[in-house]
Amino acid sequence: MTTFTSFTFLLLPFVVFHVANAAIFDIRNNCPYTVWAGAVPGGGRQLNPGQSWSLNVPAGTKGARIWPRTKCNFDGSGRGRCETGDCNGRLQCQNYGMPPNTLAEYALNQFNNLDFFDISLVDGFNVPMEFSPTSGGCTRGIVCRADINGQCPNQLRAPGGCNNPCTVFKTDQYCCNSGSCGPTSFSKFFKDRCRDAYSYPKDDATSTFTCPGGTNYKVVFCP
Repeated sequence: MTTFTSFTFLLLPFVVFHVANAAIFDIRNNCPYTVWAGAVPGGGRQLNPGQSWSLNVPAGTKGARIWPRTKCNFDGSGRGRCETGDCNGRLQCQNYGMPPNTLAEYALNQFNNLDFFDISLVDGFNVPMEFSPTSGGCTRGIVCRADINGQCPNQLRAPGGCNNPCTVFKTDQYCCNSGSCGPTSFSKFFKDRCRDAYSYPKDDATSTFTCPGGTNYKVVFCP
């Protein structure tokens, strides 16, 4: 996912009031197993099957992520570990999760007061996910339902998930460290199964979506 650039605008008073509202993210677990949601900003929450978590995120937030963690075990102080998506052994995440994990990424109230959002498989895949707007007349969402774990190429297999090739091989071809790279056979594996999700770091044209600032969203595990 590319870095979103914020711009400063001379906003009319009613627009300033509008963008000052927090966006509400409804995070739901429709999986038949427990998922520990991770969120930066936001922390984390254990979600048993059917449970949800409402997260208020301040306007202007960028570089934000929500992701599923699986097979976690935490003690009474909220310390432990997860098989996938672990965030430094904490229930309440303060940093991004460890691959492989399916990512919902977003930046609020950016250029032209638009929200930018995507599902990214650049950190691999662990749980199917939907990321969709729920208000403001914005209707175009993203869904990644494929059985990527079951179909994962042998070179990318990991306990509980499927790694992106950058995680495994750490080369410029897959990680785009030089800023110039293209699709590969491995990224095509992800793209063929989740056409609206990021399959490699420069997959912007078909993978970034926008809604007006002030939109609310849902993130669904196992949609």
